[in-house]
Amino acid sequence: MAPAVADGGAKPTIVLVHGAFADGSSWNGVIERLESRGYTVMAPANPLRGLYSDSTYIASVLKSIKGPIVLAGHSYGGAVISTAAEGNSQVKSLVYISALMPDVGESGMSLGARFPSALGSATESVPYSAGDGVSGTDLYLKRDKVHPVFAACLPESQANLLGVTQRPAATTAFSETAKVAAWKTIPSWALVGRQDMTINPEQERFEAERAHSHTVEINSCHVSLIAHPDAVADLIVQAAGAATAAQPGRPALASSGSAGHDRELTGLGGIAGASLISGTAAVFLSRRLGRRTH
Repeated sequence: MAPAVADGGAKPTIVLVHGAFADGSSWNGVIERLESRGYTVMAPANPLRGLYSDSTYIASVLKSIKGPIVLAGHSYGGAVISTAAEGNSQVKSLVYISALMPDVGESGMSLGARFPSALGSATESVPYSAGDGVSGTDLYLKRDKVHPVFAACLPESQANLLGVTQRPAATTAFSETAKVAAWKTIPSWALVGRQDMTINPEQERFEAERAHSHTVEINSCHVSLIAHPDAVADLIVQAAGAATAAQPGRPALASSGSAGHDRELTGLGGIAGASLISGTAAVFLSRRLGRRTH
């Protein structure tokens, strides 16, 4: 794969990382809008095998890119970008879309214990084997829970398709604790979905406030990246604009990332589909793992 190159250094490359139970196509509506504004966009596959291995893989993708980067993550993808961006000076902005933002020592499991959501009763665990002695437990969404818990802002038929095509996440994605938190040093933006039943909206607010993220709230279920692609793309463009302004030779913004906290309250309509996951799932699976041996 040839390295992606930002347009003459003027615009950053935007990298979009999906969450559990999904793939890069969950960003399709956002990608269309960003490309129409002249941005180079990548949406690599998140392996969903564990926080450490997933973030290592995404970090390797970032190293293939020349020029500045804006890195966005949805749901569990937020935890991945928080680790993958650490130590990469080309990542200028982080964007969290209805996402996990763990601090050092936190996991999806521990955050879910503090901010319970409906996801705890919406998953089922299935043992897997990958050969060479590698085995573990995958989490799947229960088919009858996809629509009410994860994608209530989608037509039921569309939500059902998400259930059919879902990619499972290994339980280690939620039990492994973060060793770094890139949002402590990289300016961040966050979108909170007020009707999110997968990640508790209070958790999203807590994380954003702790990171001093520029924050937007919208009326959306968990799958805001497809339900409201305009709002998501607009927020990413804000982050990209700040990244461009912060480049050498350009005036810096008065407030960005940890330097300021903006809350915009917006009500938007639409229909959605996409990627999902919350620390609460890990709470649920911790109970299950206590009853299972692998």
